[in-house]
Amino acid sequence: MSAATSPSERRVSARIGAISESATLAVDAKAKALKAAGRPVIGFGAGEPDFPTPGYIVEAAVEACRNPKYHRYTPAGGLPELKAAIAEKTLRDSGYEVDASQILVTNGGKQAIYEAFAAILDPGDEVIVPAPYWTTYPESIRLAGGVPVEVVADETTGYRVSVEQLEAARTERTKVVLFVSPSNPTGAVYSEADAKAIGEWAVEHGLWVLTDEIYEHLVYGTAKFTSLPAIVPELRDKCIVVNGVAKTYAMTGWRVGWLIGPKDVVKAATNLQSHATSNVSNVAQVAALAAVSGNLDAVAEMRTAFDRRRQTIVRMLNEIDGVLCPEPEGAFYAYPSVKELLGKEIRGKRPATAVELAALILDEAEVAVVPGEAFGTPGYLRLSYALGDDDLVEGISRLQKLLGEAKA
Repeated sequence: MSAATSPSERRVSARIGAISESATLAVDAKAKALKAAGRPVIGFGAGEPDFPTPGYIVEAAVEACRNPKYHRYTPAGGLPELKAAIAEKTLRDSGYEVDASQILVTNGGKQAIYEAFAAILDPGDEVIVPAPYWTTYPESIRLAGGVPVEVVADETTGYRVSVEQLEAARTERTKVVLFVSPSNPTGAVYSEADAKAIGEWAVEHGLWVLTDEIYEHLVYGTAKFTSLPAIVPELRDKCIVVNGVAKTYAMTGWRVGWLIGPKDVVKAATNLQSHATSNVSNVAQVAALAAVSGNLDAVAEMRTAFDRRRQTIVRMLNEIDGVLCPEPEGAFYAYPSVKELLGKEIRGKRPATAVELAALILDEAEVAVVPGEAFGTPGYLRLSYALGDDDLVEGISRLQKLLGEAKA
């Protein structure tokens, strides 16, 4: 080993040095920096609701601040009253009955995902990851010592993978399959029949399933949310559910998520958290308690607005020659294919990749979008429609004008 690569000389560990920056947060940060510099940038990058957190949740947090009970350490796995409320909420919303001892409250969904993988993966274990995927999944798998194995779906199937595709990717090293519905970044929602088929396939082969249900309440039209362990009970002993308050209650900054799983896995993940971060902020946990214990009226109002924006953005994107955008059925993202635009001339440039096209769009139209390369599928863009109606129309109008200039 040369001196240049010796452990004593390496400033950042190979494990951490291999982690990529979150592409979605990077785009959002650049857009905000340009806006701060006075440029009229419209950002479609970050996946967070533009609504304020409902008032009754904020008031619960204010009261918690005044209560000395919450000025001290509390159990690393979460406030007992919050865990009990999450169990009740899970039964109400998913039809999935769990005990509070099966729940770990985490610092947002990202920590839940990492700790879930860390608790069940050994070095070299493979995880089947349907793509397009949210940027954090493969990084969390690698950090836990696992190997992400991508299975790609495209616009022809509405970005939904089949059991046949999953089976083709399965090897003797496969331990986990990731299931996300509604999906970030595509908004795809699996039917109950398709979800059940995937769950039964996992049971047949003795696989674990990690299912991310963070967008459970954001489904539109005739689409319905389905919780895998509720419809495939045989899966429950090898299923981990990840969820949180961020998207449903417009609480991205409060950082409260959770995982639900078998007691031994939850205990192991809790041990990890006890050394990594200890308890989640008590004030935020009390706010989350108010959220999951309350009704869903505020959620319904947000969903109505998202549905309206969804229809607008899909219609306007599909009016652009060379852009094909399937209608998303959930979450708050559109994921159009821009493959037909690549290589064409736009204002003197010929972007060859979605990365180059996104950079051109930001420079020329002052609109921030995330390239599909960040989600494992080149040739696409992700646009979050969790922004005001006027900004949405203005931003897509700018895209129509710029991309309408494309020529061979």
